[in-house]
Amino acid sequence: MPEQTLNPRHILTAGIVILLWGMNFVVIKIGLKGIPPFLMGGMRFALVAVPAIFFIPAPKIPLRLLIAYALTISLGQFAFLFSAMAVGMPAGLASLVLQAQAFFTVGFSAIIFGDKLRISNLIGMLTASLGLILLGSASIGGSTSQVPLTGFALTICAAASWATGNVINKKIGKTAVLSLVSWSALIPVIPFFLLSICFEGADTIKHSLLNMSLSSALTLIYLAFAATLIGYTLWGKLLSSLPTHTVAPLTLLVPVVGLSAAWIILGEALKPSQIIGAIVVMFGLFINVFGQKVFEKLRLSFT
Repeated sequence: MPEQTLNPRHILTAGIVILLWGMNFVVIKIGLKGIPPFLMGGMRFALVAVPAIFFIPAPKIPLRLLIAYALTISLGQFAFLFSAMAVGMPAGLASLVLQAQAFFTVGFSAIIFGDKLRISNLIGMLTASLGLILLGSASIGGSTSQVPLTGFALTICAAASWATGNVINKKIGKTAVLSLVSWSALIPVIPFFLLSICFEGADTIKHSLLNMSLSSALTLIYLAFAATLIGYTLWGKLLSSLPTHTVAPLTLLVPVVGLSAAWIILGEALKPSQIIGAIVVMFGLFINVFGQKVFEKLRLSFT
């Protein structure tokens, strides 16, 4: 069977997903003005799970894998990400630094599954690491810096959690994406609410719920339905109809949307060192995804 290629319908679907996920970071930043991070996480996943689980059958996978997936890609990733942005991590840079998950995924897969690391993966990791160091250098100086060190570190932890979830997803294998997302969303709800009670306090929770603004309510709706249910469902359809190597590189456009939206909507301007760091990270991601093909073409052209 010939390999399918991108057609206009695929391009439109991919564009919607990239826009939804890129705008996600700006929406989170706006929502955090009225809802603390752990409460936001609990409410987001409660809305994802209910009422979806009453209409969607449970995924046919072992319960331990469902729990592991939920605790890493849902609880871990977003507990760290929301906290990072709550302490001052800019939305645009968060969308970029979070893409370090690609390198964590490659590394974890090599350790756990014995996947071979290609030279392009290693060069891409080293290049992106240099870019992250440049971005992280803006954190030196404490909370008055545009990029607080704590926020930067928490975003890296979010990327590692996402990557761990990716490895567990690989272990799970093929399954209905919407079913996995909906049912796994049940699991982090209680941990998120417990974290909210412990760290944010009952008074803060009560005040947030009783004084919820329209923007906060719209944030929760966007995160639950647009970014999660619609985004992951469309992404799953792309993965099921096209080769992974065709679909995966499209995520490189998410931080482009994230950085642009943060600049236009939130007025987040990057310092020269941050711009250089962002370009280096993007170049590292590019090498990781496309480097092997480039190296092979260069090798063939000289033989």
